[in-house]
Amino acid sequence: SKGIFPLNIKSDFLISECNIAVVHLKILMSDCPLSLSEQIRELVPESQAYMDLLAFERKLDQTIMRKRVDIQEALKRPMKQKRKLRLYISNTFNPARPDADDSDGSIASWELRVEGKLLDDPGKQKKKFSSFFKSLVIELDKDLYGPDNHLVEWHRTPTTQETDGFQVKRPGDVSVRCTLLLMLDYQPPQFKLDPRLARLLGIHTQTRSCIIQALWQYVKTNKLQDSHDKEYINCDKYFQQIFDCPRLKFSEIPQRLTNLLLPPDPIVINHVISVDPNDQKKTACYDIDVEVEDPLKSQMSSFLLSTANQQEIASLDNKIHETIESINQLKIQRDFMLSFSRDPKGYIQDWLKSQSRDLKLMTDVVGNPEEERRAAFYHEPWSQEAVSRYFYCKIQQRRQELEQALAVRNT
Repeated sequence: SKGIFPLNIKSDFLISECNIAVVHLKILMSDCPLSLSEQIRELVPESQAYMDLLAFERKLDQTIMRKRVDIQEALKRPMKQKRKLRLYISNTFNPARPDADDSDGSIASWELRVEGKLLDDPGKQKKKFSSFFKSLVIELDKDLYGPDNHLVEWHRTPTTQETDGFQVKRPGDVSVRCTLLLMLDYQPPQFKLDPRLARLLGIHTQTRSCIIQALWQYVKTNKLQDSHDKEYINCDKYFQQIFDCPRLKFSEIPQRLTNLLLPPDPIVINHVISVDPNDQKKTACYDIDVEVEDPLKSQMSSFLLSTANQQEIASLDNKIHETIESINQLKIQRDFMLSFSRDPKGYIQDWLKSQSRDLKLMTDVVGNPEEERRAAFYHEPWSQEAVSRYFYCKIQQRRQELEQALAVRNT
C-alpha cells in the first residue's frame, strides 16, 4: 500500500540502501586474489592461520565500510551544538573641551560598544562576533535624535566582512535609553510557528524539516492517516482549525506551512548609555544561546577524505599479492619436479604432446605433421576414399572451367 513519508526520509533511505549495495559489491570484487588454493593449504597446514586472518580482515573491512556509510549519512544532516555567547555592552563619554582645536573635541559625545565571545570555544579558528547574527538594530531615543537619525542598522550581505564587535558614536551629554534588536543567523534557517501550531506541536522556533517531522509524528501518534488511501490525512479538530479543511494530502503540508511560518523573534536588550563618570567602567553582560557546528563534524570529514591509511593498506595488499603469486609459482615448479621424479619417460612424452598441442594452437597448423611425414599414415583404410574424393573434386572443378570457356566462345 502507498505510504507517506516526510521530506528527505524516503530519499535518505534509498541513498543509504544504494551506498550499502555498492559497499557489498566492492567487498565481493576485492575477494580472491589474496587467497591460497586448497592444494597449498593441504601441503602447508600452518597456512590456515593466514586464511583466518584474511577472513577477519574481510569482516573488519565490511565494518569499516558500513561505518563510512553511516558517517556520510550523518554529514548530510546538520550537526549543531548549543553554546553560550557572552555579550558585552559598554560605553564611554567624552565631555566637551572648550580649548580643543578640532570640531570633534569641542562637542560632548558618547561611544557605545557591543562585543562578544563564545564561552569555552575549543575551535582553533575563533568565530567573529558578527558571524552569529543576521542583523543588528540599535534604536536610540527618538526625542533626542529625531525620527531620521535614531536608528543604527547593520545587515548581513554576501560581501560582509566579519568583525569582533560594533561601535556607535553620537554627540550628546545626557544619558540615553536605547534598545538593541539582534537577529541570530540560523543555519539552516529557523522559523517561528503560528501560535496555534506552536501549541499543538510544543515547538516555538525550529527548522522547516523539524516542523514537518513533528507534524508527521503527530499524525502517526493520533492515527490520522487514512486507512484506505495512505496518501491522505483525516484532520482532527486541531488540524481543521490550523489548515481549514477536513482532509488533505500530506504532500500539501509543506506548501500550506508557508503562511504559518514567521521570521524568528529578535533578541531584545534594553540598555542605558550613561554619561556619568562613575558608570564608565560598568559593562553589561548577557548570555545568549547559539548553535555552532559540532567539532566532531570536521573530524568525520577529515576521516572520509584521509587517504594516507588507504595508500598504506593498498601497498601491503600488493606485497601480499606478489607473495601469493610467488607461492603459486613455487607450487607449479614443485608439481613439475614431483611428476618428473615419479615417471621421467612418461612425463616427458606427455609434456611433448602438450607442447605440440600448444604449438598447433599458436601457429594454426591443420593436421599432425609428425604423423603425416610417415608412409604408414597413407596406408590407412580411409586413404583410398580420400584419394577418390580428391580426384572427383578436381574433375568437377575442371569441368566447370571448360563449360564456362565454351559459353564465352559461343556468345
